[in-house]
Amino acid sequence: MILPRRLRAAAAAVTALGLTATGSALTLPAAAQAQAAAPAGCTGPASDTWINVVVQGVKNNNGLIAVTVYADDPSRFLAKKGSLYVGRVDAKTGTTRACVFLPKPGVYAFAVYHDEDGDKGFDRNGIGLPAEAYGFSNNPATLAGLPQFRTVRLNVAKSGLATRVNLTYP
Repeated sequence: MILPRRLRAAAAAVTALGLTATGSALTLPAAAQAQAAAPAGCTGPASDTWINVVVQGVKNNNGLIAVTVYADDPSRFLAKKGSLYVGRVDAKTGTTRACVFLPKPGVYAFAVYHDEDGDKGFDRNGIGLPAEAYGFSNNPATLAGLPQFRTVRLNVAKSGLATRVNLTYP
């Protein structure tokens, strides 16, 4: 069957965009659907994979909540320049939500801190202890020191998942 020129042009455009006809609707490819579904305001380099980090126990609206993303590599966890990047959102008393883009599905670790003065650095007191609130994925105990990498690893199998991090204030 020979299609009219307009119909052929429309079919070519649909194919070029990667759209698929399902009944009477057109759908985006899976990767584009994931990207389109990411909430507004996601932080970090845009990708098809993202996670919602729900930070609980925020004591005030001052400054920023910083979410540091680490790849599945214990040697880089909490090391200087060891993170993939740091995403930041405005702090909100009680619960602060941060949507964070990830390079791809996989295993990651998250370190979170309340940057109350907004200087984009994690402040410590005179003897090196934290001066700002902090927390980690999986909420490991931190009374005896920093958590081991294996306790903070989190499998992000697909976009749209959420993890909760409880802040500890000094």
